Amino acid sequence: MQHAVSLARLIDALRALPGVGPKTAQRMAFHLLQGGRDGARTLAAALTEGLASVRRCKRCRMLTDAELCSICSATSRDGALLCVVESPADVVAVEQSGSYRGRYFVLHGHLSPLDGVGPEQIGAREFEALLDSGEIREVILATNPTVEGEATAHFLGDRAAARKIQASRIAHGVPIGGELEYVDGGTLAHALAGRHSV
Repeated sequence: MQHAVSLARLIDALRALPGVGPKTAQRMAFHLLQGGRDGARTLAAALTEGLASVRRCKRCRMLTDAELCSICSATSRDGALLCVVESPADVVAVEQSGSYRGRYFVLHGHLSPLDGVGPEQIGAREFEALLDSGEIREVILATNPTVEGEATAHFLGDRAAARKIQASRIAHGVPIGGELEYVDGGTLAHALAGRHSV
């Protein structure tokens, strides 16, 4: 069935969201236009406002509506610790753990030459400027444990080492409460390689 032009455009726009396929996008569009028009107006207004006011923090590149995000402007954070993550969602995940009190640098991606993502696209120049500020004593590389994430961590670790700044990589391994028989081989290999004395 062919949809009206405006409806088809809405469905296509909703498909831009991660994890939303054609059926889900169609279901969302129908919901918004059938009985959820007030919600649709609220959503449209929030999107418009977000696009107009949300930008990257000038220090860490986290999404914010101010010049500095709340983490960079907090005096209680340890400015000598810098955790490098791939996305703003990663900042939220680390913050929810409640175990980190330093600052962040958000790459907004990872190195991927085949996709045209090089050092410039992940903010390498801004990262190096932070390292050159003299404030950072340790960089925690918390990129994803993918081939691209590992390559990105290696690249950034080399930049820190060239400035004699300690760089560490987050541990990968068996989750707390997990059972070995259900852990995949790659995760188990990382866990064995990263073992430590007890």
